[in-house]
Amino acid sequence: MSSDATAPAAFVDLQVHTTASDGALPPAAVVQAAADAGLHAIAITDHDTVDGLPEARAAGERLGVRIVPGVELSTYADGEELHLLGLHLADLHAMTDALAEFRVQRVQRAARIVETLNAHGIPITLEAVLAEAADGAVGRPHIARAMLAGGWVREFREAFDKWIGWGRPAYMAKEQFDVADAIALVHRAGGLAVWAHPGELATPARIGRLADRGLDAVEVLHPSHPPYLVQRLVEHTEKAGLLPSGGSDWHGTQDGPRKLGGQLVPKVWLDWQDARVATRGTTTA
Repeated sequence: MSSDATAPAAFVDLQVHTTASDGALPPAAVVQAAADAGLHAIAITDHDTVDGLPEARAAGERLGVRIVPGVELSTYADGEELHLLGLHLADLHAMTDALAEFRVQRVQRAARIVETLNAHGIPITLEAVLAEAADGAVGRPHIARAMLAGGWVREFREAFDKWIGWGRPAYMAKEQFDVADAIALVHRAGGLAVWAHPGELATPARIGRLADRGLDAVEVLHPSHPPYLVQRLVEHTEKAGLLPSGGSDWHGTQDGPRKLGGQLVPKVWLDWQDARVATRGTTTA
């Protein structure tokens, strides 16, 4: 994306990850990348943690990039996994307390995956996985990186395609967190609940059921959504009285649709979200 004079006020990216979970760069470096891309604002949405926000905020103040406090949660709705973003979090303590148990569950899940890989002849260790995660929330990308470092796969994606992706020998589902409970948690923290990268699952009926449970917005712009689906999601979202959102789901990719700012999310969408937050009498953190 160009960083010309019109870009800073034009675009935002409302799903970005750092090394606080499974992103490739630390929070300050992510914010620097956002400034270099000419973005007005980014949402830091690490998985099951808000630990990267203080560093990101400090960098944002220095570089003139607005930081929207966020988180990404893995939830379940009607028996299907659903990722939920909490954006505009005002009470980080409320979120941190609830996320502590999730982080424990992530380590336990990683340990089960490691045991299964060991049973299939791959001598990876949990220590190697935790080293890849450093102090961040542990996820399957850290297992994939440890497998790559150990020489058990030839490339990062192979770990998912052959071993740890859905339906593969070492796949382990997360603990089920009901979407209604997750939405309530986001609201307690003063935020907006956004259905992340819903894809073809976002039918009018499903959007309506989630709206009844308190959903505020749908991530209509995402690298996995082709143009025809984006248009459809915009229409479904508007009819349900919900707000649009969008982001690159950036983890460090340098080019293509998943690069930082690659989705060209208009700043007005962030303005609409700010207005929704204001009507609830909360203040964006």
